[in-house]
Order: sequence, then structure tokens, then C-alpha cells
Amino acid sequence: MRGKGLAVMLLVSMGAWAVDPPAPYGPVPTERQLAWHALEYYGFIHYTVNAFTDKEWGYGDEDPAIFNPSDPDVRQWARVAKEAGMKGLILTAKHHDGFCLWPSRYTEHSIKNSPYKNGQGDIVRELSDACREEGILFGVYLSPWDRNHPEYARPAYVEYYRNQLEELLTQYGPLFEVWFDGANGGDGWYGGAREKRTIPPDYYQWDKVYAMVRELQPNAVMFNGPDIRWVGNESGFAGDPCWHTFDDRPAEDQLKALQHGYADGTKWLPAEVDVSIRPGWFYHEKEDRAVKSPARLMKIYYESVGRGASLLLNLPPDRRGRIHERDVESLMAFREIREKIFAENLARNAKVAASNVRGNDSRFGVLNLTDGRPETYWAVDDGIREASVELDFGKPVVFDHVVVQEYIALGQRIRRFTVEAETRKGKWQTVGEGTSIGWKRILKTEPSKARRIRVSFVADACPVVSEIAVYAGPDAQSKQKK
Repeated sequence: MRGKGLAVMLLVSMGAWAVDPPAPYGPVPTERQLAWHALEYYGFIHYTVNAFTDKEWGYGDEDPAIFNPSDPDVRQWARVAKEAGMKGLILTAKHHDGFCLWPSRYTEHSIKNSPYKNGQGDIVRELSDACREEGILFGVYLSPWDRNHPEYARPAYVEYYRNQLEELLTQYGPLFEVWFDGANGGDGWYGGAREKRTIPPDYYQWDKVYAMVRELQPNAVMFNGPDIRWVGNESGFAGDPCWHTFDDRPAEDQLKALQHGYADGTKWLPAEVDVSIRPGWFYHEKEDRAVKSPARLMKIYYESVGRGASLLLNLPPDRRGRIHERDVESLMAFREIREKIFAENLARNAKVAASNVRGNDSRFGVLNLTDGRPETYWAVDDGIREASVELDFGKPVVFDHVVVQEYIALGQRIRRFTVEAETRKGKWQTVGEGTSIGWKRILKTEPSKARRIRVSFVADACPVVSEIAVYAGPDAQSKQKK
């Protein structure tokens, strides 16, 4: 018998009984999409002649000489973003007014004809360099609409647009995101015509534009393209649920469909929440007292990152060429709130047990749920659609945040989940529940005190979960002290 036992141990150590990983379920993200999911929070920089004309959308008839920041510090933009916890910045290299923040070879309506650095400036270059120096990523926004160009809505403009896009894709180093706005066509200056122009649906020939980005910036994701979808609003929230999958099916309410996605969508097309820290996208002095508060920004965070979307928060430089002090103050207080809430993961030291472990194989075991590594995961046997995990803290703790992450490289599989707390020995009480999880779900609950919590999952395919974390925010921390 002893020999047989040794043989069994040898077979196990050799992996003879090891099971295969779960098969992917439904659409799955590309490597570039996975990298984008991991960013979660990054910034937008809206800057152009509008900061000096006090408009949101310029008509394209502005004199480039009006672009003249009094005390510019592009490095400050990147430094503020880094200190705020952002992972990157996306610059409006050209907005609808057509004014270019780089010395484009293809137009005179650009920074090269402004007083900025005596016409020798290139804000795209300066910000791309500053981001790399600060250790954050850089991306660009290039408006498809151009209210300055005389050939807009005609074939010649399409070539012009691609030429400008090629400049941005080839001259400024690696880009993590290329942002295509959905605003296209309408009133404009158009070289002096001052008229309204409309375009057909296939005007830009987007397939060729996407192919150019893929060729020249293969690691960049495209917003409003094949990689990321708009969330359907600019108010700072994703729908609940917010599925990562989507498709082009007809919808009675398209904005609502964008907010929620489709659980049975045929394409991996996750949502990005774009919102400004101010009422407008560009700087306006009258909005200095309307900067979103840290509490408002935290609400936006819960309703974007906390629902599986990514948060793109706009920081408009002022006429000096700096992020305004009020914006910075709110941003840093917002960072402090997040740091206080997510400082200590109570699950890290908990004992973890599960209703099932795939093939009893440690590669898919419960220790993966609290190791802080997104590349590891807990999984159950094929055919199991309902499973649960229990965390035992060893003593009663107070918590009010539970964070769950699926291992989305294998698809978004979980359709609903429940969090229960053992309020008294053997008695469980539901403290929170939800539907979509995906990359990350932050479930904020009322402060609860328990020695054990249980997270239960219902899925379309065997659940595959990367992380479960438990936190005590300030309210829970205060209750714990009492």
C-alpha cells in the first residue's frame, strides 16, 4: 500500500491528474483590451482656441493668434494626473474647430501660426514627452469633424484627415488610446463658406482609418471604434448592469443600450465613461466655482470603475496653460478618499473556502482569490453554474466594500452574485447583490459586522473569479472603533 501511495503522490506531482483550464466562454478581450481594462482611470485634456474665446465648440474661424497661454506648463498637466492616480492622458490634438496643437504640414490653422513659443511650439510633443517622464501613458483625440477646413464633407477632406492622423500616429511615440468623436457635420466656417454641411454614413471610410491605427499603433485601443464603446452619456455613469459585450442589434433606446451593453452580445466592446471635472469640456472662468467636489467624483468612480467601465476624467487647462488650482484641489481630495477606503484589503489574511475547486487542482484554488494577482483565478468544474466562496476573518470585522473581479480573459460568464454576512453563528444575512461583474465590480454596502462572509455566483458557464477583496471605508472604520 505504501508503494501505491507513493505512486499516487508522484502522479499528482507530475500533473497526470491535472485538469485543463476552463474553455473561453463567448467573446473575449484582445491583449490590447485587457491592458486597457487594467488602467481603469485616466485623464482627458481638452485644450484649443476655445479656452481663449470662452466657447465649447469653435466655428473654425478663429485667428490662430488668439492661442496664447500666459504662463504655460504642460509638464504640470502630467504631474497632476500622476499625483491624482491617473494612468494616462488623452489630448485633444484637434477639436471640431480644426485648430491643431501640433505644427501639422497640412494646414495653417495650427499652433505654428500662434504666438505660443513664437510659432515653434508643439503641445502634442510636449505632453507626450511629459507623460513618459512622469511614467504615465499618452493618447490622442483627433476630431473627425473640422469646421475650419474648406473641403469638409467632400472627398479631399478624407485624405486630409488621414494625413493628419498619420502624423499623430508616427511622430509622438507609443499611444495607448486613439479617440474618435461621434460629432460629425453641421454649421461651420469651412474656409469662409459659413454653411451647414452633412456627411453620408460611410464618408470617413472607417475601416481604412482603423487599419491605419492597427498598422502604426498596434497596441492602441480605439474609442468609438472596434475596441471601446461610448457609455451613452457624459454625466459620469455606466448602467447597472454594464456588460462588456455588445453588438449592433437595433434598439429602441440606443443610449440606454450603450449604458448597459448586452449580456449575450457578440462582440467584446466594453464601455468608457467620459466626463469633465467642470460643467464644460473647455476652461471657462465662470465655472471656477462649479468644479465637481471630491464626493461627487467618488460617486462617479463607484458608478464607472465600480461597474466595470473605465473612467476618463477631463481636466481643461486654463488661459495660463495650467490645470486650475480648484481642479487640482478637488482631484487630490478625491485621491485621498480612495486611498482611505482601499488602504487595507481585509480578505488578504482571511481563510478562504469554496464550494468547489476545479479538479481539486491548486492552480485553480481559492488562494488565487486573495493573492492580488490578476493573472491567477479560482475556477470550478465544468457543468457547475452556481458556486460560492466563504472568507473567514478569524474575528468579527466591520466592512462596507466588497470588490469582485472575473478573470475576463476567458469571457464574462457570471450573471449575478450575492454577498452575505454571518451576523450570528450560522445565520446569514444578504448585505448586497448585483449582476454584471467583468473586470471589476465594487459593491458598496451599509457597514456590516461579521466574522465570515459568503459570495455566491450564478453563471452561464463555470464561474472563473480572479479576485475578492473586502474593505472598510471611513464609515465602517468609525463603527469598528465604537
